[in-house]
Amino acid sequence: MSYNGWTNYETWNVNLWLGNEEGSYNYWQEQARELGNVTDLASALESEIMDNAPELPGLYGDILTANLQTVNWREIAESMLGDIDEDDDDDSDDEEVDG
Repeated sequence: MSYNGWTNYETWNVNLWLGNEEGSYNYWQEQARELGNVTDLASALESEIMDNAPELPGLYGDILTANLQTVNWREIAESMLGDIDEDDDDDSDDEEVDG
């Protein structure tokens, strides 16, 4: 079931958190520019988020792990790379006007 145009709630929520905090947003925009492709960026997103998830015992740990495993990392990576393309297009439009 989709949620707000995303694969599911978990994907939407992770993307929201990554994009709403300025430091996180800037970090992932830089990673997207450096890696430059969906596969590598999706892998980096998944690795970093999963590796930094707290290790919770029992029920809460199982719920956290299960939810993170349903995130569509590729969809988030595609969105981030799309944002970079839009930013680059905006910058080139400004140059044409100024030039």
